[in-house]
Formats: sequence, structure tokens, C-alpha cells
Amino acid sequence: MDKKHSIRCLFGTDGVRDVANRGFMTPEMVLRLGRAYVLYLIEKKGNSKPTIVVGRDPRHSGKMLESALISGMVSAGANVITLGIIPTPGVSYMVKKLGASGGAVVSASHNPPEYNGVKFLDEEGCKLLDESEAEVEEYIGDSLNDDWRPTGASIGTIEEISDAWLEYAKWMVSLFESSAFEGRKLLVDCANGAAAEPAKAVFNSMGCEVDFLGISQDGLSINERSGVMHLRNLAEKVTEGGYDFGIAYDGDADRTLIVDSKGRTIDGDIMLWVLARWLKKSHALGAGVVATVMSNMALEEHLKGEDISVYRSNVGDRYVMETMNKYGSLLGGEQSGHVIIKKFASTGDGLLTSLAFVNACFLLGEEISSLVDRFHRYPQLLRNVPSEKKEKIMEDPELWETIRQIEEEMKGIGRVLVRPSGTEPLVRVLVEAKDNSVLELYAKRVIDAILKSSAKA
Repeated sequence: MDKKHSIRCLFGTDGVRDVANRGFMTPEMVLRLGRAYVLYLIEKKGNSKPTIVVGRDPRHSGKMLESALISGMVSAGANVITLGIIPTPGVSYMVKKLGASGGAVVSASHNPPEYNGVKFLDEEGCKLLDESEAEVEEYIGDSLNDDWRPTGASIGTIEEISDAWLEYAKWMVSLFESSAFEGRKLLVDCANGAAAEPAKAVFNSMGCEVDFLGISQDGLSINERSGVMHLRNLAEKVTEGGYDFGIAYDGDADRTLIVDSKGRTIDGDIMLWVLARWLKKSHALGAGVVATVMSNMALEEHLKGEDISVYRSNVGDRYVMETMNKYGSLLGGEQSGHVIIKKFASTGDGLLTSLAFVNACFLLGEEISSLVDRFHRYPQLLRNVPSEKKEKIMEDPELWETIRQIEEEMKGIGRVLVRPSGTEPLVRVLVEAKDNSVLELYAKRVIDAILKSSAKA
């Protein structure tokens, strides 16, 4: 395969994903991907003998793809430390603890069981930036990927740390007092994913009454009718069982959502509202809070009253981190439950966020059951406009002139957001306003403009 070999973009908003054993998630491709990452570390980062930490979630295809990934890395000269099944943020923690050159996680996060993926971390345990992923991708089709063949002692090694998940859990317990949980009754949904064992270790040490859902690690039920993607299941059981609240994670546990005693969702926006006030009091907030363009305007309104600035980023937790670094913020996150608290971690961590949130509520004297009532979320309307020409549509100046006019009209009362889907042939339209009655009107104007652009494209 020569330098000019053509490959379409592999990396999405969170690594490379596909149906396992198909497309980009075959063992052959994952092996090349592992070699490409090592070549990136050697040539671009100057690590002549990189050490890479590798973990995975419990998907049925996980061992197969992990074996391919590790084989590729070792054959390119890297030393690999395997952690087995562990949350993505657990890999991030171990990268920093071990002083590794980088990390990799075999996981498709919240996707169904038949999917799998690979995401790479840098030496700080952060997800790679777009530029770095592009450089890794270049090596996929580079002749060097085939020609670079260390021999003898130059071939890499493989070391296993079987209890890394427990070490990660113990570290997390050490960060918080158990007082916030004592006397409470809670239900924790682990999405049949990587959180199951560390979550049990963490919450069973908190002095609370706790039950668990979604703790199978059979690899075939990850995210199935459980976790953050199926929150209604948790909400129903919380209300039926008289729990104080419930906590849900996704398959690799880098996200969390919470339901209160009435079964209502406490999303990332509400968590940021609480965490920002707590961190400000402890002088660990920095310049303010980073939220994505999807976060509700109510978040800005509430934090403005606390003299806390809010900065907006693109959707994706790595873009949240980029914006945090740009402005000097120590807290950022998404509505979906990716939250980064830099006082503790360099990536989104569902377990850590849920512990920090409950701790913050306790120290601020907040009642978790009252947060939804007091947040006063702006009404939102989300519409998806199917289009195979989404890229051309987004380049149409007439569309953007219409959007500019609408934004001018909505100034002070709401906003409109138009963006192409990162994974589907769709243009997403979000309209948000204090007055629910104007949502349909503005959404129709934007959608009509998109359809007009599509017809021209």
C-alpha cells in the first residue's frame, strides 16, 4: 500500500466505530490502526519506544479486536500494558498514573452490542485532537505501515494489570467523603458495561443502601434497555422502589445521567449548574464553565446570576476540553452527561461526575428532588432534515443569511442552531425560546430554507 492510498475519514466525534467484524472494525483494519498509532507516537511525538495502556468494555467482539490492536502495536515496537475490562476514564487514569506515552480503548460507548470501536488517548489521558487523529489516519495508508518491521528485542512487549479497575475505584473513593451518601437509598444502572465492577466497589463503600441494574458483562447486552440510552427503565424502577435517586452510565462509563425520586431526568446542564457553584466556592472553577451549543440557555441564565461565565463549544467532549483549555475553565460538559472536572480528571468520567454531583448537592444544601423544578429550562424543539447533500447545504450563503435574520429576531428571547449530523445524512435544527408558541414558527422558516438549499445543491 503506497503513500497515495485513498482512505475516507475513519475518525468520528469519538474515535473509530463500526459494526464489529465489518467495515472499519475488522481485525485486519484494527491491527493497521494500532500500528498507525505507534508510528504517530514515534515520528510525531518523538517516543522511540512508546508504552501504551489498553482497556476495553465487555462487548462480545472486544477480545478479538483488542488482540488485533495489541498485535499491531507490539509489531510496530510499542510496549503494551493491558487492563482488561475497565471504563474509558479508568484507562485515562492509568495512563497518567503509569506515565505512559498514550492509551487506547476498545469500545463503542453508548452504541448497541454489535458495534465496537477504538479511541486513542494522549500522554495526559485526553482524547486526541482532530489534528492528531488526522496524523494517525495518514499512517493507515502509508507504506511505512507495512514496511516498519522491528525484529528481535525491538519488538514490543505485553504486560497485564488485572486489577486496574479496582485501583481506579479505590482512587475515586478517596476523593470524596461518604457523608453525602449515608442514609440514602439509590439505584445504579451500569448499562451491562464496563462500570459494573468499579461501581459496585465504589457505592458499596459509601454507607448507603444501594441496588444495581445492568451489571451483566456477557458482552451481548451492553446498552440494551439499560443505561443512559434507556433512562425510562431506571426512572420507573426508582419511583416504584422509593429510591432517593438513580444513577445511569453508558457502556464505557464516560457519561452519566441521574433521575430524581420522581423519575425526572437530571441531565448534564443541571449537573453543570450545581457543580459550577460548588467548584467556585472551593476555588477550583477557573474562568468559568464550558457547555456545548446544545446546552439550554437556562444554564447561562442561572450561572450569570452567580457571576459565572459560560463558554460554548462544538458538540463532543474533546471539543469541550479544547475550549476549556482555551479559556482556562476547569469545568465543562454536555447535556448528554459527558462532564469534565479538571480538578480530578482530564476526560469525561461518569462515575466521578456522579460522585462529585451528589457531594456538591450535599455541601451546597441542595435537595436533588427539587433541582428540575428550579432549573426552569427554556422550551426546545429539535428537528432532523434528511439530506444526502448536508455538506453543500451548509455552504449555502442564502441559508446562513436566513439564519442570521432569525437570530436577530430572536435576540434576547431565544436562539436557533443548525448543524450537520456527524454520523447520519441529516441536518439538525434546534430552536430554543422562552415562549413555547414561537418554536414551530421559527423551526419552519429554517427547515424551509434548508429544503430550498437542498433543491439547489
